Amino acid sequence: MNILRVALDVPLPRLFDYLAPNSDESDIGRRVDVPFGKGSKTGIIVGLSAESEQPENRLKAVGAILRDMPALPPDWLALCEFCARYYQTPLGEVTSFALPPMLRRGKLPRMPKAPAVAVSPAPSSRDTVPGVEARDMTFAATALPALLPAQQAAVAALTAAREFQTFLLHGVTGSGKTEVYLRAIAEVLAGGGQALMLVPEIALTPQLESRVAARFPGAQVVCANSGMADAARARGFLDAQAGRADIVLGTRLAVFMPLPRLRLIVVDEEHDASFKQQEGLRYSARDVAIWRAQQRNIPIVLGSATPSLETFHHAGGGRYRLLELPERAVAEDMPSVRVVDTRRQKLQEGLSAELLGALELRLERGEQSLVFLNRRGYAPVLACPPCGWISRCRRCAANLVLHLADRRLRCHHCGFEAAIPRACPDCGNVDLLPFGRGTQRLEAMLGERFPQARVLRIDRDSASTPKKWQALLASIHDGEADILVGTQMLAKGHDFPRLTLVGAVGADAALFAADFRAPERLFAQLMQVGGRSGRAALPGEVLIQTEHPQHPLYRALQAHDYASFALSQLAERRIAGFPPFSFQAMLRAEAREMAQALDFLATARAAAEPLAAEVTLYDPVPMRMQRLMALERGQLLVESLSRPALQAFLGKWMERLYTQKMPAGLRWHLDVDPLEF
Repeated sequence: MNILRVALDVPLPRLFDYLAPNSDESDIGRRVDVPFGKGSKTGIIVGLSAESEQPENRLKAVGAILRDMPALPPDWLALCEFCARYYQTPLGEVTSFALPPMLRRGKLPRMPKAPAVAVSPAPSSRDTVPGVEARDMTFAATALPALLPAQQAAVAALTAAREFQTFLLHGVTGSGKTEVYLRAIAEVLAGGGQALMLVPEIALTPQLESRVAARFPGAQVVCANSGMADAARARGFLDAQAGRADIVLGTRLAVFMPLPRLRLIVVDEEHDASFKQQEGLRYSARDVAIWRAQQRNIPIVLGSATPSLETFHHAGGGRYRLLELPERAVAEDMPSVRVVDTRRQKLQEGLSAELLGALELRLERGEQSLVFLNRRGYAPVLACPPCGWISRCRRCAANLVLHLADRRLRCHHCGFEAAIPRACPDCGNVDLLPFGRGTQRLEAMLGERFPQARVLRIDRDSASTPKKWQALLASIHDGEADILVGTQMLAKGHDFPRLTLVGAVGADAALFAADFRAPERLFAQLMQVGGRSGRAALPGEVLIQTEHPQHPLYRALQAHDYASFALSQLAERRIAGFPPFSFQAMLRAEAREMAQALDFLATARAAAEPLAAEVTLYDPVPMRMQRLMALERGQLLVESLSRPALQAFLGKWMERLYTQKMPAGLRWHLDVDPLEF
């Protein structure tokens, strides 16, 4: 009697055994419907066994083995097993997360009729995969841009790589990193392989998809992101698994796409925090992609103008191979960066006289400008000056943001919203005032200050759907906007030839944040958004308003010197013992009362103490944002100088925590390599 080992989407670190007399080894990797509790679940068969730890008379029979699609390949299961092991997450939760929603529900999408496929006359044995048709990888030729010497060297290095190697493509903004990716991908496709390209945000996918499709009109390009319809995601997954997809382009979840002919992985903007999942399976798509490249023995390229300090450290130490693009590909020069000292200035709605003058000059020239403020809404808070009332969220330790355009107060953390009160709820005063400013307020002010200008706001409110986002981008490219007011949505991946001025407002807060990664993020953000200016024939300029003009971060930005900034930050982290010179995990707990969350963390810490030979355990503390969605949140940091020691400790610790009885209503999770504190 065959016994199936099934991974199910339940929060328990174990597999479940079921009887299946008509199964064999070919069923490993298939979906299966099984009875569970009073209902049923769809899981993944991850193994067969002749015996079980449970008595045979207690084992249930499977409902049905779903053979309507090919079994998931062994390397895909191995990838899920790695994530389960490293991120200390039950395998069933990982496999469920890695599958598109339709497939995890046991359904299949309607597939279009397959077109006739031309068979390659002589595919090499390296590129022949059992069960996968060889394809004609000849693509229509297009006029290619000339490469700079540094680009040529980078392409040569990538195309020469035949086994696992991690490359860091460090290029200034506008240096043509995407062109290097496309040339390397072309070599992969010509050899019969598949390429996987990861980007940090959904907003970047359509623009890049169009560019990739235009470059490779004969290739099948599959997109994968969480904004797609369920059926489209499932079809893309099946096309990738069957080898029909030549290029998979997507956000972090695309790292789980099965690709039998995978020959190259590209991670663009590798520094971006969007590659780290912050709920459920808390994985880093960049790190998982590196493991996958090693698993498949293929090259991977990480690209960025501002690499993460961990990546830059590995490149400096020789673990990664550094490829540099020090010059812009189209524009002759980098934009000039000027720091505007606002300490003794009277600002107009937060804008200095220098910035307003620069905006006026661009209007006279018929050029575009961008005012960057990474805070949407009209104002961060609505307040009553006489009594001190402010618009706080009832569910979170945060303020409700004033959105004047639709007359609502909104929490940007939990989504709660309410109408703007006619009078102060505490004292009845009708003169409520907005404090601070967001993109909506800047948009209104600039519209009044420059009535002749076409002011366009770009943030999550104005670009709430892909259709609206594409319409906004089209307006910018068509010259229908003079002044852009935008958040980080505009900070990367966009080329606007007429944009020659970027003004950065409200950046100082991150200089003194409690999070040790805040300066790194600020530098990357400002360099990325500043890089939007002067990307074509017109020279660019960046104005940064600050009350700390002598800060080393701003001096490095003025010099376009990422390396000196990164080295100074790494020196500070080495002294403090922060990553990449240590390795961390964060145990978090949520409960109705803070005392309950901290009590659980204290108990977890006590359980960890006998196991912590090479690990430092810190005390449980409330999270910086201690209440979210009506739950109080606490955290416990665990740190080690050795990654293997930390992993060994976490495995034993989690065994104890999963067997511990939890108070009703308490939830906990572990975040390995946390980015948020």
